[in-house]
Amino acid sequence: MTGAESEACASCGVVVAGGSEGCQRLFEAIGLREYENMRFARYHRIVVDVYALQHPDRYGRSAKSFAAHLTGLSAWLEDETSAPSVNAAVQRWLSGPSPIEKPQLPARYGAVTIGELVGAEDPVRYGEVLRRWARTTWDAYGALHGTAREWIATAQRSR
Repeated sequence: MTGAESEACASCGVVVAGGSEGCQRLFEAIGLREYENMRFARYHRIVVDVYALQHPDRYGRSAKSFAAHLTGLSAWLEDETSAPSVNAAVQRWLSGPSPIEKPQLPARYGAVTIGELVGAEDPVRYGEVLRRWARTTWDAYGALHGTAREWIATAQRSR
């Protein structure tokens, strides 16, 4: 097989040249866009969280990294402006020995993939697509919404 052949990413299902490795290259290209253009930079953390939740075998192997991404998505969808302080509290809470175990993951991670974000060249459109991607991913993790909120509450109490 050549790198130019399109196939589905084994994790999120986006069809792209190179399959899973091609999907990773899309993620890296998005990160570069955010780094090079401040109009997109404000979305970096949530892009990482959503991508990680759609690729938990690579980015959510440990309970700590999984918890950071799940709580990050929860906080951002709840209130984008307070998400950074929630993320900081979670980071402090997760430092040191792990206070949690990784829960059972869903069978699917949402119907919208990073592939839709690639074509969103305008920052407003980018934000709209990102919110749809984040929401469908969050919905896929429906069984863990309570867990995410519990972890956030615990982190905020342990300041």
